[in-house]
Amino acid sequence: MKTSGDKLALAGELAQLVGLRHKSFILTLAPGAELQTHRGVVRHDDLIGKQWGSQVFSHLGAAFFLLQPSLADLLLTLPRTTQILYPKDIGFILVTMDVAPGQKLIEAGTGSGSMAIALAHFVGPAGKLISYEQRADMQNLARKNLERVGLDNRVDLKLRDIAEGFDETDADGLFLDVPNPYDYLAQARAALKGGRILCTIVPTVNQVEKVLIALRQNNFAFVEVCETMLRYYKAEPSRLRPADRMVAHTAFLIFGRRVEGNPDARSRELLEEHGIDAGSARTVTPTSSDTAQ
Repeated sequence: MKTSGDKLALAGELAQLVGLRHKSFILTLAPGAELQTHRGVVRHDDLIGKQWGSQVFSHLGAAFFLLQPSLADLLLTLPRTTQILYPKDIGFILVTMDVAPGQKLIEAGTGSGSMAIALAHFVGPAGKLISYEQRADMQNLARKNLERVGLDNRVDLKLRDIAEGFDETDADGLFLDVPNPYDYLAQARAALKGGRILCTIVPTVNQVEKVLIALRQNNFAFVEVCETMLRYYKAEPSRLRPADRMVAHTAFLIFGRRVEGNPDARSRELLEEHGIDAGSARTVTPTSSDTAQ
């Protein structure tokens, strides 16, 4: 039963049809258009104006639920040519990086745009993501994916080898998703506000070791290394048990905060606790962006 607070599916919105065995389709509603499925044709005109959550039917009588796709649904169905990040990792990264509306964030390694979509979603209309990629074909794919979900206006895409450095020096957070992140931590540090968080992601233990060494060399503290694992359960009350498969190791997540070293002898114990060489610690004059936090 429709109530006054129910929203209706409108032309131009993204919609998700979910049928038997959770087979789903994501589409942009357009008057006069049709969706061809193995269970029959679904007319967009039969969906527009319907209440979200209601059932709709193909011309063969196959039933579907009409839903608004979640961010997780969108990320897992993006057109891509490289491995995307899983929602289990993305959610943990967003919380640990303290991503919030209105922030300016940097991403390096746009790829297919899955993380760019998540970051742009959470910084909101007042925020901005600057995403660097050195492959034009990947950047073009990411741009199309961002346009598909209506978030392209929150993202500045830059075609650049980050070895040259970042244009920004006042980022609220930086996500580094490149094959050799340990080579770019000096550039990352220069782009971050003081005290803000860097996250990088690598698949192997060997790479983790190199990242940890580079983080210490570049005065990052509060370093954490972790991985996330996700196990679903069969949602049947009479036979609740773990599902046969789980999303186990996908990558190692590494976090660190930009801190300012101080050669003062009183700092030695604190610096050494975080693996920073007190003898080579640098005293950095705060910029306006650092003091504005």
